[in-house]
Amino acid sequence: MSELLLVRHGETEWSRDGRHTGLTDIPLTERGEQQAEALRPLLAGRRIALTLASPLKRALRTAELAGLDPEPEPDLLEWDYGGYEGVTTAEIHRTRPDWYLWDDGVVPGPAAHPGETIAQVGARADRVLARVAPLLREDGDGAGDVVLVAHGHFLRVLTARRLGLPPAAGALFRLDTATVSRIGTEHGRPALVAWNLPSNPTP
Repeated sequence: MSELLLVRHGETEWSRDGRHTGLTDIPLTERGEQQAEALRPLLAGRRIALTLASPLKRALRTAELAGLDPEPEPDLLEWDYGGYEGVTTAEIHRTRPDWYLWDDGVVPGPAAHPGETIAQVGARADRVLARVAPLLREDGDGAGDVVLVAHGHFLRVLTARRLGLPPAAGALFRLDTATVSRIGTEHGRPALVAWNLPSNPTP
């Protein structure tokens, strides 16, 4: 049975430091590249029908180092954090002590990235899922798995939508850098098979 494989990109300077990284196109750190290469065993032996990746370099590079051949998909971009781009949660809490992304969203940013509501992120996730749905059908041709290489918050929203939950339920699915997660089916319904499996780079 085909599965949906979710790959979060490797470490960047901003992910390491807890800074919200939406549309800013920054590269992997050296450790991030090692993490991405170490994803290969988690994907080895899988028959892959399609790999889609966010067009940002941290996702495309992760896919390349993991041995994948991705097609860029703009709908896989990370949540546009607007005015919170590059800002840590601790910094936001200095002026909004009770702020929580999944409940409160973001504030507007500059024209290049004005910010998105969680509903807008969910709509993008739904478009991606609609695109890959024919490959994941139980009565399909069994061409293989679908791999999505993207970003933490977006993949959490997509997971919620695949499981029939509202976008905000993505809050329930912690997702670390350089991990593989698998969504399959049980009795014809989407179900988690494995979650947040880490790569193990050589020190």
